[in-house]
Amino acid sequence: MAIVPLNAVFAGTTGQLGVRLDPYMSYNFLVEIEGLIAGGFTEVTGLESEIVVEQYQEGGRNDFVHHFPTRVQYPNLVLSRGITDMDTVWGWYQDAAKGDIRLKNGTIMLLDRQHLPAMWWNFKNAYPVRWSGPQFNASNATEVAIERIELVHQGIDKPLASRLLSATRGAAAIAGFTGF
Repeated sequence: MAIVPLNAVFAGTTGQLGVRLDPYMSYNFLVEIEGLIAGGFTEVTGLESEIVVEQYQEGGRNDFVHHFPTRVQYPNLVLSRGITDMDTVWGWYQDAAKGDIRLKNGTIMLLDRQHLPAMWWNFKNAYPVRWSGPQFNASNATEVAIERIELVHQGIDKPLASRLLSATRGAAAIAGFTGF
């Protein structure tokens, strides 16, 4: 009996049912900080996590190197948006620059085509460590003035509710329910 990879079975089954699980579009997202939608950000980078490993070269074993996990590290989140009259991001950074560090939790929500949350990631105990303003150039008269705020934080997680919602949406799509 041949062993068939699970993804081949899944692809065959969903193809027979006429179901497509299209990926979500990366431009359709929201950023929420401390329960408030923090404006229309145009880009979020740094949504990453890496398990740092320590290498150990065992004597007499030249065919491989042991890798032992040590800790998880997260790069800074960088949030970019067009400048508006709403100055809350600048105010948060300015307070931090004066030594008034206010840790805030937040969420990055990926939305579906109906602009409903499809999944999300939480970041915790963040505060701004860098702000950069727009680059002015008179020859690019149609470009939006962009500001960036860089946040250091203590980790990113994908909560159980987000994972359950994703699983439910996937199962519903396979079952032929098109309400999502």
